[in-house]
Amino acid sequence: MSLTQVSNVKMFDGKQQQFTHQSSSTNCVMQFAIYLPPEANETNKVPVLYWLSGLTCTDENFVQKAGAQRIAAELGMAIVCPDTSPRGENVANDAGYDLGQGAGFYVNSTQAPWADHYQMYDYVVSELPDLIEANFPVSNQRAISGHSMGGHGALTIALRNTSRYSSVSAFSPIVNPIDCPWGQKALTAYLGENVETWREYDACELIKQSSPQLPMLIEQGLTDNFLAGQLKPENLIAQAKAANYPITINQHNGYDHSYFFIASFIEEHIRFHAKHFS
Repeated sequence: MSLTQVSNVKMFDGKQQQFTHQSSSTNCVMQFAIYLPPEANETNKVPVLYWLSGLTCTDENFVQKAGAQRIAAELGMAIVCPDTSPRGENVANDAGYDLGQGAGFYVNSTQAPWADHYQMYDYVVSELPDLIEANFPVSNQRAISGHSMGGHGALTIALRNTSRYSSVSAFSPIVNPIDCPWGQKALTAYLGENVETWREYDACELIKQSSPQLPMLIEQGLTDNFLAGQLKPENLIAQAKAANYPITINQHNGYDHSYFFIASFIEEHIRFHAKHFS
């Protein structure tokens, strides 16, 4: 598959790069960012952390704001950041920020007009890792993390694909989209009215049956404007307890939903994933 390089800069003796490619999953041109630590080469393939961003974001937000590259360079880890949705003139969109371009929700859509392009689950789970592992000096050791909508994506993808990831983490994730306005709007549009089909994209539903149990770390700010109405971490805590699924959820006074929050605790998450790579 042909890659087109968009940018390439040196950072902490590694490379921060950006590429585009024609995606078979989303049927459009997709863009992603990748950080390669200094020791990554053909004889030393490094593990990869996949980062999924939230509503309205692109592949650039985490790269520019989180400050993760310094720790990734120290620990010898690549970080891959896909875009949050398909994009382009022929790609379906919506006037709202929480549906359409910038709001793919990491699902495989089954409904018109979204189904032609919005196959983000397949893109993140299969196509993108295959592309990364074929074209860059990385191993098939993978971890996954994300923020908000991307936290939802990271949790659901990891819980459905436990053999593909060594660990999962999230910042301010949408843990129960069946039971929040963001999730209800997106899942209705992308998957239709049948709520039963939504359950495979809901962490609270998936954690009941996930096996084996991956190491899971969640960070949540208690001054997050979306905490009560959209995120509802208490729902995941209750379901994890009922399923005897061990998770660590750190709740922080005074922190909000922003990248200031992510930057404050990203080092702990990078080290968490590094610990679980074999």
